[in-house]
Formats: sequence, C-alpha cells, structure tokens
Amino acid sequence: MPFSVFIALRYLRSRRHRGFISFITFIAVIGVTLGVAALIITLSVLGGFEHTIKENVISFTAHLQLISFQNQLLPNPNKTMEVVLSEYPEIRSIAPYLSREGMIRSASTTDGVLIKGIDPRNDISAAKTRMVDGLYNLEPRERGVEGIILGRRLAQKLEVGVGDRVLLMSLGGSSVTLSQTRVMQFEVRGLYETGMAEYDETYIYVNLKNAQRLFAVGPMVSGFDILVHDLDSLENIAQRLPERLGYPYYARTTYQMNRNLFTWIELQKKPIPIIIGLIIIVATVNIIGTLLMMVMEKGKEIGILRALGTDRKKLTGIFLAQGMFIAIVGVILGNGIAFLLCWLELHYRIISLPSGIYFMSHVPIDLNPINFLLVSLLALLMCFLSSIIPSRIAARRDPIRMIKFGS
Repeated sequence: MPFSVFIALRYLRSRRHRGFISFITFIAVIGVTLGVAALIITLSVLGGFEHTIKENVISFTAHLQLISFQNQLLPNPNKTMEVVLSEYPEIRSIAPYLSREGMIRSASTTDGVLIKGIDPRNDISAAKTRMVDGLYNLEPRERGVEGIILGRRLAQKLEVGVGDRVLLMSLGGSSVTLSQTRVMQFEVRGLYETGMAEYDETYIYVNLKNAQRLFAVGPMVSGFDILVHDLDSLENIAQRLPERLGYPYYARTTYQMNRNLFTWIELQKKPIPIIIGLIIIVATVNIIGTLLMMVMEKGKEIGILRALGTDRKKLTGIFLAQGMFIAIVGVILGNGIAFLLCWLELHYRIISLPSGIYFMSHVPIDLNPINFLLVSLLALLMCFLSSIIPSRIAARRDPIRMIKFGS
C-alpha cells in the first residue's frame, strides 16, 4: 500500500479526537452521496419524461401524416398506398384513416370526440398496444352491432364498459346542417389507456368503412398515417412525398404536429448543466471544509511527518487520498441510493401524476448507465479538485511551528 494512502486511512480511522473529525467526515460523505443521488435521479426522470412523451406522441400520431390542404378528402387511397410503398423504401408502413369530430352518447351522458376510422388490414395505431380491457377488434360483422374502441378515461366519463352500447353522431357529407345529422350504434369492444388524458378522453376508433358510412363520404379518406425505418429521414420524406403525389397532398412530421410539446422537452434539458454544477459544488465544499478541519486537528502529526523527512509531495498525497476516499464512498452510496429509488419507482409506480398536465400517469424513469457514469466521473473530478487546496496548505505549513503549537 502506498505511504500516502496508508497514512490517510490511519487518519480517517484514528480514535483520537474521533468525535468531531468523524462527524465532519460523515457530513462530507453524506453531502457527496446526496448530491450524486439527486443528480442521477434528476437525469433519470428527465430522460424518462423525454422518452415517454416522445414514445407516446409518436406512436399515437404516427411518424408522418400525409394529408391534404384545407382538410380536403383524398380519393383513391389504395393507389396512393401502392405508389408510396413501391417508391419509398424508407417507409415501413402506411395506413389510411378518416378522422372527423363527432358526438358520442351513452345512457347517462353525451360528449364530444374525435372519431377515427381505420382499416384493420393496415392498422398502425398505438391503441392496440395499450389495451387495458377487452379486445382490440374492429373487424366488420355480418350481423349485429359494429365495434368501437374507447379510451378508459372517456369510458369512465360515459359510464360504459366492454359490451355496452353507445351512439355516434356526425354531420353527414360536407354540409354542416343539423338536418343531416347521422347516427350509428356501436358496441364497446375494448378500452385503451396511453396515460395521456388529451388522447384518452378524445380519440375513439371504428372501422374505416363504418366511419365512411357515418360521415357519408364514400370511399375517400382524410389522410394516411406513415411509419418510417429511420426518424432522421422524416424531413426528407416529408418534402419528397408532396412533390411526387402533387396537389392537394401535404405531409407533416410528428415534430411539426407537436412543436410546442417537443420545444418544452428541449427547454427542460437546458438548465441541467447549471443544476449539476451547483449541486456538485455544494457537495465538494464540504470536502474542502473537512480537510481543512483535519489539517488543523492533525497539526502536530503533520509537523512530525515533515520533521521525519516526509516531502511535500507525499504530504499532499495524504490529504488528496483522504478527499478521494470521501468522494469514492459518497459516489458509491449515491449510486446505490439513486438506483434503488429509481428501481422502486420504475417497477411499483410510487409517485403518480395528473395525466391531464404531464401526458403520463406516473413519474417515468430511464435507467441509463451513461447517467450513472457521467455523474460519478464528474463528482470524482470535482472532489479531486476540491482536495488540492487543503492538501497544499498542509504541505506548506512550517513543521517546527506545527510541532510546537499544533497549528
């Protein structure tokens, strides 16, 4: 064991004057531990927010939407799909849809909704992967009532469940007259939940042909949901598709459709460096105070070491080793606490959130090893730098005066 490390450990384990020195050493370790744990948890939560929101929004609205100017209806959806899939290998899948506002009525209440008709043969909606009750089944029936998929929050407002029947009301065709209101009865086949109240309370799914009958628009559609292989190619595809298909086709990416939301995510990430700096600085100041106290307390011992021939470099190493020992213990404990709390939240969802505000029902966690590594290295670096000042002060003290006066 190196001489500097041996003496540093002896100082830390010494039973003489143990009370005060041990207490401030304990406070320094706790400071580093809390700083590291707080930073890792903060980064994990922010990463979880970003990942969850992007995943929910992108999966719910598709990577790209191909629509028309002024919300015109698009004819010949099969031909459009054939052209897109054959000429754009970057596109993974494309699904036609018909989407319009309408009203839904149950036995107890009525509410406004966004009715989305989808083709079960080309279905890429996120609802089918978020089912919490019933089955995601929009296949047409030869007899009986057609099926509908609702969000759980909307079902709670309507006081309906799987198997109950509801009425959908829509203004037919392009006319907006009350006399042309069309009504169809549907049976609730399943309930989905994304955790985002904006979607769970608004979007309902029916078969595309039923939506076309309800709105009396014939075989036309509102647009196409598109998924791509690489999100980095979205902008390029969004520019090329309208050029190939011509007027009135218009493409928009999920980032354009949810610009405010993604801007909010980026804004949340900007103060992270400041937060990291402040918390780590507060933690490392404790180490400076601890080592200075140790220099004052161990004045005679330092003087004896200097008189016995210990050079300044080794004496500096003693207090650097003490500082790094405090840092290493604090970093290990901080990582352990952060991992435990993040794991508990990830698996047991201890902290709930109002989904109407945060687009999710619980605090999301992203257990990224990079966060642990980054914070640990930064904490060790800051602790090392903070240990330099007290160690140099100890090395430059006059040994005769320290032996005689203990300071």
